[in-house]
Parts: sequence; structure tokens; C-alpha cells
Amino acid sequence: MKIGIVGLPNVGKSTLFNAITNAGAMSANYPFCTVEPNIGVVSVPDKRLEKLTEMYDPEKVTPATIEFVDIAGLVEGAAKGEGLGNKFLGNIREVDAVAHVVRCFENDDIIHVNGKVDPKKDIEIINLELIFSDIEMIEKRIAKLQKLLKADKKYEFEIQLCQKVLENLQSGKMAKAIDYSTEELEIIEKIDLLTLKPVIYVANMSEQDFAEDISKNKNYNIVKEIAEKENSAVLPICAELEAQISEMEESEKLDFLKDIGLEESGLDRLISACYKLLGLISYLTAGKPEVRAWTIKKGTKAPQAAGKIHSDFERGFIRAEVISFDKLVECGSLVAAKEKGLVRSEGKDYIMNDGDVVLFRFNV
Repeated sequence: MKIGIVGLPNVGKSTLFNAITNAGAMSANYPFCTVEPNIGVVSVPDKRLEKLTEMYDPEKVTPATIEFVDIAGLVEGAAKGEGLGNKFLGNIREVDAVAHVVRCFENDDIIHVNGKVDPKKDIEIINLELIFSDIEMIEKRIAKLQKLLKADKKYEFEIQLCQKVLENLQSGKMAKAIDYSTEELEIIEKIDLLTLKPVIYVANMSEQDFAEDISKNKNYNIVKEIAEKENSAVLPICAELEAQISEMEESEKLDFLKDIGLEESGLDRLISACYKLLGLISYLTAGKPEVRAWTIKKGTKAPQAAGKIHSDFERGFIRAEVISFDKLVECGSLVAAKEKGLVRSEGKDYIMNDGDVVLFRFNV
């Protein structure tokens, strides 16, 4: 899973990214790895792995991971190539979801790119640039399809769909806000539109604002209202606070979070929000060689889940031996669970559940 962190300059985007990468570096299970200067790979927190590690004492523990991409700050006119516009827009096309950092804090020492803090205006600037870029892409797609239509009438449906999307984009509507039939959605998702990507608005607040009643914060409420209209997610956060938390030892971090009334860091909350937004779950494999979490889409069937491990597992799938994590822990061991008849044998139509501990049987 790849999440792009976007936003105007001076909204706290880089502070948040640096906090995330520091947190990743401190991960006991999966050390932070800088693949490129602007990409951080961070482990997904999962307490179930800790318990399985106690039970199996494995040689290796591998959590699921998430990539955060710090995308260059956007300026007005990016769709026309202003600033790092083309690079910015190209990077967004490569991510699964967008974490849009919106400035909700007042600070005279940090100049706002547009002169004043205005979350609504900031969101509009970025959304409009994404819309302009999508308009250009859809227009090119229509031109290409019209040439193909001369040889084959099957492209008529897609042309009508693209024209429908174009009209909505030209009226300022995001592609994800349009109603699609199942057939239309299958087609439109392949075009890779920027405004079709799921968005989490990260409302970046000051320490003082974050410590107070967030529901009374004017700027946060503006962001929340926009998110609700778009059917997007919103996450209140204090990037400065996250920077402090990321430098703490684990025990110190837990005490600090407790003192400020939080159970999880902003990074953990952001990862959870991303999973929920993208409809992701994790299944687990456990044994002496390795305990591991695997990320799949909700609704994935057993053979396709097995394919995440290796294509041979999917191709030669026989069955899945499955037990829920809670049942396994309750029994104390897999042997005890088998004796109680709690390990199920599931076939090709089995839909995986979050927290399934599974052993795939296959033959190729």
C-alpha cells in the first residue's frame, strides 16, 4: 500500500513525513527503510504478531508494511506545469490513496503561501489542480477512443462514460463524487484518474488546539464538513507533537500518549484510517521459520490470498487450514486447537477474515 502525502507549502506536510520516518526507524519488527529520499516504508502496528511471536518463537517476524511518499508541495497552476506541478501530479498517479495535509494552525512565524490560514481555499486549490489534470487525461482518452470507434463500435459505451465524467469534471466535480454503475466503475478505475483516488484529510493543528476540544475548532470543522460531502476521511493531528513522539522510547511514548489522553500515535491512527479507507484487512501465517502479516482486500477468497505469498500457492491451491487468531490464543497452541476441532478446512470459495491464521495446502 502506497500513500501519498500532499499539501500546499508550509502546511506541516514535511514535518509529518519526518515524524513518520523517525517512527519507522524505531520499529522493532521492521526497521525503517528509505527506498528513495522521499519514500518511507513503515511497519503496520499489529499486536497479534507479538502474541504469535510469544507462541512460536520464530526466527523472523515480518509485519505488513505501508509506504508513505512525501510529494513535493503543490502551487496554484500545477496542472499547467507551475512549480513542480507535473512531477507532483505524476507522483500522485502512483499512489493508492492520498493523505492531504491541511493547515489548521495559526502561526505568524510560518508564512502561509496565500497570506492567511484558509482550509477551504487550500483544499480547493489542490482539488482544482487534480480536476484540471483529469480533464486533460479524459479529453485525450476520448480522442483516442473516437479513432478506435471507426473500426469497432464496442468503444461507444466507454466514450459516453468518458463524456459523462468530463462534463462533471468541467463543472468542478471530483470523479469519485459521480454515481457509476458496476460496469462503468470497472472501466473508469482503469483510467487512473487523480480525483478518483480515496482521500484522508489530515487536519494539522497546533499543540494547544489539539489539546483542547477539537470539535470546537473552526478550521477543523471546515475540513470535516468538506470531507463528509466528498465521502472522504478526516484525521485531526498535530505534526509537531508527532515529531516529539517519534523520538521517544516505546515505554516513554506510551506514558506520553496516556498523559495527553490518546491510546495511539498519529502515525498508528493514520495507518488504521488508510486500511479502513481502502477496505484492507490482514491475515496471518505462523510457524518456527516466520510469523507474518499479509495485507489483502476485504472480500478476497482463499486462493487469491494464497497468491499473495506465491503465485504457485494460488495456481495449485488445494485447501486452507484456518483458525481465527482469538480462538488460537484461547487454545494456547495449534495442536490444542486441532484437538478441539477448531481448525477448519476451507475451499476455493472461502472469503478470508481479518485475523485469520492460515496454512495453505497446494500442489503444482
